[in-house]
Amino acid sequence: MEKHIVIGAGPAGLTAAWQLSKLGREVHILEADPQYVGGIARTVSYKGNRFDMGGHRFYSKSAEINHLWQEMLPHDFIQVPRLSRIYYKRQFFPYPLNVRATLLGLGLWRSCKIGLSYLGARLRPRQPEASFEDWIVNRFGYELFTTFFKTYTEKVWGIPCTEISKDFAGQRIRGLSLSEALKNALFPPKDNSNIKTLIKTFTYPRLGPGQLWERVRDEVLAQGNQLELGKTVVKMYHSDGVMDAVETQDGCIYEGSHFYMTMALKDFVNALDPAPPPEVLHAGNALRYRDFLTVALVVDRVHLFPDNWIYIHEPSVHVGRIQNYKNWSPDMVADPSKTCLGMEYFVNEGDPLWSMSDADLLHMAAQEVEQIGLAKASECRDGHVVRLRKTYPIYDEYYKDHLRTLKGWCNTYFKNVYPAGRGGLHNYNSQDHSMVMAILSVRNMSEGAIFDVWAINTEEEYAEEGQAKLESELRLAPQPVSPPHILKGINLTDRKFKPTTTGKW
Repeated sequence: MEKHIVIGAGPAGLTAAWQLSKLGREVHILEADPQYVGGIARTVSYKGNRFDMGGHRFYSKSAEINHLWQEMLPHDFIQVPRLSRIYYKRQFFPYPLNVRATLLGLGLWRSCKIGLSYLGARLRPRQPEASFEDWIVNRFGYELFTTFFKTYTEKVWGIPCTEISKDFAGQRIRGLSLSEALKNALFPPKDNSNIKTLIKTFTYPRLGPGQLWERVRDEVLAQGNQLELGKTVVKMYHSDGVMDAVETQDGCIYEGSHFYMTMALKDFVNALDPAPPPEVLHAGNALRYRDFLTVALVVDRVHLFPDNWIYIHEPSVHVGRIQNYKNWSPDMVADPSKTCLGMEYFVNEGDPLWSMSDADLLHMAAQEVEQIGLAKASECRDGHVVRLRKTYPIYDEYYKDHLRTLKGWCNTYFKNVYPAGRGGLHNYNSQDHSMVMAILSVRNMSEGAIFDVWAINTEEEYAEEGQAKLESELRLAPQPVSPPHILKGINLTDRKFKPTTTGKW
């Protein structure tokens, strides 16, 4: 009997389950977390306060993804003004960087150094351009790189900018340079519809992103499907290119006909039984990740600052970013007279911050709030700590080679395994990209279409940059393994698209 096993109940896993249930397929979801669905896009509840694991803005260039969100949660989206700043050297700078305000804040001498450094970078650009540092310096100059990029980036990833691939910069901040920023500041165009800039507002669920994914979960279960929480897949049994069953940490075995894999690619490779070839196992184990913890603080003050979030570029504190959940949605805070902050720390499992007790983390976070000048430590009356493993796939200088090895073997071996999501493809994507990966994985199964889901969001384009030239509603650029003309003009619900080839991973 046909049975579809979905590993992981994050945006990719739940989207796959939702699509499969629409097709009338029997779905069984296995989720490692004992309490929450939504993966990184979950919303945690603590004494009536709700907070996210990072900020999750609902914005996509794909009209179809925006439509799907509205279909998933038709009545509880709100429109939120976007405001964020950078904290650096006891000053706040607007982000995206406003040239006039930034130069005034830095002062004449520092501004002159930035200008000269930029001219030097343009006259003698770094070649070859390989690292994140190379990419930024060539477009902004070394002085601005050390001011507004280096500290925060190394906080997030835990490695020097020289060891981070330029792919990360190209994917997240494509189309920006100091010359373009200056030109737009001095000579604002009359028609700015084609300027690549960060969005001014975004759609957001009234009770956080977890509200949407909890709604999708409920819809999938209402169709007679199953979800089991607290189930970590530790073994994946296969033979002759066919996955037969998976085993969870408690010894339970789940047989299936199709498997949708959103767990971390490194964990997937190590769970395979029998083990893959040595070079594949080596490539999987060479992939690196950054872990994440949030310290949510309940502050005894009605209002603290107007931003949705603040990037902390100050090296004297450990916190990397601060979320103000009340400014995302007032309903995220239980008591209107209080404010709930998310102090976000980028860590590695086992390092001192990760291993610190919850009580010590709450004390440290309160002290850092006071050091930055947002509130007094004594006003931080309560709090909660959440740790997440393998949150950010690291783009180091070798990751492409490892992915090429993994993709090559999996594409030629597995016939009924479909990867999706940030973990399943080791891709630092947003939730709209994860959704498209899942949708196309289901289409690969149901229609025999061959979409290369690995290619989604690997082009140098970030989902928040303004307008883009689209070939189709899809925009998120999956590349077909079959001839490229087949993809032209299609959208995700076009039932007329029927390639004749057989889909597999």
